[in-house]
Amino acid sequence: MRIAYLVARYPAVSQTFVVGEVLGLRRLGVDVHTLAIRRSPPEEVLSRTDREAFASTYTVLPPQPWHLLRAHVRALARSPRGYASTLLHALALGKFDLRAVLWQLFYFVEAMVVWDQCDRRGIRHLHVHFPNVAADVAMLVARYGGEPWTYSMTLHGPTELYDVNAHRLPEKVRESAFSICISDYTRSQVMNFVGREHWAKLHVVHCGVDTERFAPSPDGARPASPPAVLAVGRLDPRKGHGLLVEALGLLAHDGTDLRVVIVGDGPERPALERLARELGVSDRLELPGAVGQDEIGSWFSSADIFCMPSLAEGLPVVLMEAMASGLPVVATRLMGIPELVEDGVNGTLVTPGRTDALAAALARQLADPDGRRRMGAAGRERVAAEFEVGECSRQVAELMRSVVTE
Repeated sequence: MRIAYLVARYPAVSQTFVVGEVLGLRRLGVDVHTLAIRRSPPEEVLSRTDREAFASTYTVLPPQPWHLLRAHVRALARSPRGYASTLLHALALGKFDLRAVLWQLFYFVEAMVVWDQCDRRGIRHLHVHFPNVAADVAMLVARYGGEPWTYSMTLHGPTELYDVNAHRLPEKVRESAFSICISDYTRSQVMNFVGREHWAKLHVVHCGVDTERFAPSPDGARPASPPAVLAVGRLDPRKGHGLLVEALGLLAHDGTDLRVVIVGDGPERPALERLARELGVSDRLELPGAVGQDEIGSWFSSADIFCMPSLAEGLPVVLMEAMASGLPVVATRLMGIPELVEDGVNGTLVTPGRTDALAAALARQLADPDGRRRMGAAGRERVAAEFEVGECSRQVAELMRSVVTE
């Protein structure tokens, strides 16, 4: 079976699960070709695996003039009517808004390049993650290609669920061969805006992690003092890292000895540094920046607790990685997270946006080393049972086989 994964950028630091899924499918014998709309910048290509993915991926932008011309000449010669009708359909999606019409024209131009690349490789099915530009392009490719060309997509949330019309999410689901939802929560939200006749094409398949790669330290040792609370993610207000810094301030004021390490980078860094200074905990906060997947395991090994104080999440893979590494977790009780973290069993769930609740949960775990070990072991067991990348990739492959003609 030969398919293409079409992604806005590939690879991307915040979307390592896509690389993992592609590798998982390839291990199952699926011939996966990767295409990206835009070239990833150097700061997104941090690990050896990322570099290999980057080198083997065809990127549409920046455009290669000869590829662009060749693709449109071939597409027009193959089906003048299909070419014209797809162009008119793309422009109609702009709904008479000049800026939107211009963007749709760009998507059409890119779609013919993607069609040409897939056609030359014998590919008739495209899969995308997120209903972004890649989904717009894939939808046009499938429309132009006609039978047996199809596309599918994976929906994560929460961004695309905030404004389904801006993302044209109902239309993209209706025209997809199937749509994967990474959690039951995401599926339930998508069911709100597509007709019942389309519910059968909504399948829940979790993103997965490699439980051999992410595993507890062989000796089970953690740093002696002070204990470390680790968070990993883009430094963005949505991730709630400011709440974690505030919780650090509360705990330090009460005499709790700890440090907080937030691995990642982004626009929130200056605000977090300023907040730490105001609270007098700059010496307890570490912001080492973004790291690649080759290095992230060492950060899990050096931590005592993993914390995800997010204000909005789908079902975060980094939380699975932490649990697979044997770390007890503290996370917010929202969206898909309770489908992974069972409060009091393999982690602690707290009310979103509540600094006091977050600080109290961290304090309880810091004071209970035996409880942390039990939660860490239970968390790894949960991930191994339901979120292992091999099984998740197998489920994706089965869906692909249901629509892809050899």
